[in-house]
Amino acid sequence: MRLLDWGVLRARGADTMGFLNGQLTQEFTGLSFGSARLAGYCSAKGRLLATFVGWRAADEEVLLACSADLLAATQKRLSMYVLRAKCRLDDASNEIRMYGLAGDAARQWLGSDAPPAAWTVARRAQAWVIGLPRVDSIDRYLLATASQASPPELPVMDIEAWRRLEVRSAVPRITSHTVEQFVPQMVNLEVVGGVNFQKGCYPGQEIVARSQYRGTLKRRMFLFECDSAAQPGQELFHSAEGQPAGMVVNAASNLRSGVTLLAEVKLAALESGTLHLSRVGGPSLRPLSLPYSLPEPAAS
Repeated sequence: MRLLDWGVLRARGADTMGFLNGQLTQEFTGLSFGSARLAGYCSAKGRLLATFVGWRAADEEVLLACSADLLAATQKRLSMYVLRAKCRLDDASNEIRMYGLAGDAARQWLGSDAPPAAWTVARRAQAWVIGLPRVDSIDRYLLATASQASPPELPVMDIEAWRRLEVRSAVPRITSHTVEQFVPQMVNLEVVGGVNFQKGCYPGQEIVARSQYRGTLKRRMFLFECDSAAQPGQELFHSAEGQPAGMVVNAASNLRSGVTLLAEVKLAALESGTLHLSRVGGPSLRPLSLPYSLPEPAAS
């Protein structure tokens, strides 16, 4: 599946690794050619402005894949902090095409070029292949290839089939509809490997660390089904309250009707009652199991 809703930001220069390390939630100074990093970019208040899948493309170059609808704003903001660092940020989306690959056919087509695990990278001619977490025993990969290269010789997936796998992986992707809505832990970013708590400072680091260690986290992301259409940024309401109790992070249409969605929710709202889309009494949400375990809340 050609991922038209993904874009690619290129960072290159002698100070690239150090610059990214000081801006993103993940450690980049030790990034090897065979590894990818899931990372967030936060505001000074610790709220996510973007999420990235980053990998090393050359000695002084890192490619960062993110939602296309927020790439320009993110590039502009990051560029403000380059200052004297030898790092240049460019939109490489016209030079690099992103594809999603999934299933046995994709793994067989990749052959020995298939990455051995999630967040590992393999080189394939003019392309990079990034392993993603498996979903329901289905292998998934991102393929980043030169724009002049031929598309993968594979059957084309339905875009909603790819998005369902993305949602069911429960790895969040920030879009323009959810910018500055969540501290990383609210969308489980640290659980899926997107936050390094041993690295140096970055924008919002104190707030992210406080949420981790001081028991201040009152919200988490969970997986749901709903019989109505849903979009990122839509609010959720609890059956017994008139105030918003959460927000849709990502959503994908199901095969027959309704959607599967990831939503950030107040933990207290899960103790009783039901959750509804857009309004009290709106379409109800049915909880599904996450593909990973969440840590126990820290003692207050």
